[in-house]
Amino acid sequence: MRITVEDCLKLEAFAGCEVISCERKSDRRVRTVSVLDEDDLDNGVERNGVREQMVVTHFWNQKDDIDAQCKAVAGLGKRGVAALVIYLNEHGVKKVDQRVIDAAEENGLIIITIEDDGRVTYAMLIEQVLDKVLYGHNYSDNILNNTIFHLLNFEKHSSFPVALKEAALYNDYQAVLMTAEFNPILTIETRHVVTIDDAIQIARTQDALHENSFTRLEIEGIISYWGYIEINDQKYILMVVDNEDNYSAIEMRKLAEIIELAIGMWKYTPERDSRAEFIKSAVRGDMSFCYTLLEEAGLKGCKFASVFYAGEVDPAEVLEVIDEYKRQYKFNLLTLSDGHDLYGMVYHNGANEQAHEIKMRCIEMYDEIKSGRKDVRLFHITGIETLDAAVEGFRLINKTWRFVEVVFPYKRVFSKYEMSMVCDCINIQTGNTSLKKMYLDLLEPFGREVSANKGKLLLDTVATFILDAGMNSNKTAEFMCIHNNTVQYRLKRINEILGAEMTGNRIIPGLTMALAIKRLEEQ
Repeated sequence: MRITVEDCLKLEAFAGCEVISCERKSDRRVRTVSVLDEDDLDNGVERNGVREQMVVTHFWNQKDDIDAQCKAVAGLGKRGVAALVIYLNEHGVKKVDQRVIDAAEENGLIIITIEDDGRVTYAMLIEQVLDKVLYGHNYSDNILNNTIFHLLNFEKHSSFPVALKEAALYNDYQAVLMTAEFNPILTIETRHVVTIDDAIQIARTQDALHENSFTRLEIEGIISYWGYIEINDQKYILMVVDNEDNYSAIEMRKLAEIIELAIGMWKYTPERDSRAEFIKSAVRGDMSFCYTLLEEAGLKGCKFASVFYAGEVDPAEVLEVIDEYKRQYKFNLLTLSDGHDLYGMVYHNGANEQAHEIKMRCIEMYDEIKSGRKDVRLFHITGIETLDAAVEGFRLINKTWRFVEVVFPYKRVFSKYEMSMVCDCINIQTGNTSLKKMYLDLLEPFGREVSANKGKLLLDTVATFILDAGMNSNKTAEFMCIHNNTVQYRLKRINEILGAEMTGNRIIPGLTMALAIKRLEEQ
């Protein structure tokens, strides 16, 4: 259950309190509570400025320093604190200064004042707020109470994973903590009906993850709940599984909140996600760090068949296609998503015969990804084997992907052949003036032997014919919205201007480079 500031204001501890700023924001969520009474106010704001945390203070050490109070209020507001509770005391802050209230309004911070008459101590307020956060409803002695008992038993358990495992065993549920890239980093399994990999594939295809909520998903008769949690300001995925469908959806979602709260109280830091770090290193071209992570990531001895980058895509939609190929053709995959960008590495442990089959299936898979998706742009280096080739593949993709689309505006899937050619064009364009001039001079007759307008028309035609249409006159006519007879006439005229048959084996390489460099020059 989502507990808000408004819910907390109904507690006995807040009887007679007054909300003096941002009362309109009282629907803000409260996850935990802390005390701010440090001598060093900057350090106190840093330590207590946690998003969705209620902060309690007397401002004892700043009772006469209005500027310091304003600074603290601004700092807490900017950090997304749920509310600041100020105890008013005859020997401390007697009344909140208007400048402090103005600072709170400006920074979106709720301030609640309580008269410190000894009736409500810090401990009483904290106990009531945490009870509300933890329990919300009047649950009986069930999964939530039992889990809290085990997770907060710091004397018995040596670590958070040990405590969570005992809680899961006692209450017949499972929990898996994953990175945002779906790589498991903490697994508490009490049953083995569905593999984690299978569950992840289904969760991806059914879009099981949404901000600020846990989604119920049934997987082969097993009830699971999926959602995001935060650990040290990093987003993670938590899956909890109700083994026997014993609990309500509210209880399971509340369980996820309790686990997240316990993670913070244990100060648990997940182990490094070596697989995620591995692909991140490969994408940025850090070969040495990839080799450092190879064994830790469980990839030692693997062969890398393909690397790819897909831009302007829905990662979940693309991964649905990839997961089907992965399941059918028995290869493995590492992915890294960043908004609408998706990077991937296809790898396997098979023999050379399997490598050839996987290569063909990858090419087929990339074509299927583009099918029906007009905005997708996919760049892949396929038919490789070693880690060195995979990292070099990402380097080539990173260097050329912005320019490949300029040279080939009608294509949506680009292979190493297009990217290699464009890479050469970029090097010529930016580094070798005489070589660039030599190529562009091949097109010089179009500006000298015919009028400017006619020359431009013929250049556009030859560029479309060679770079876009694969030297197919029908496709050229389609791209340019003209009749095929017109294309045939122009091609004949182009050959006359060039003084050669443009499709000749010895002519086409230089002409292709010249036209590509010209497009790069005009971007």
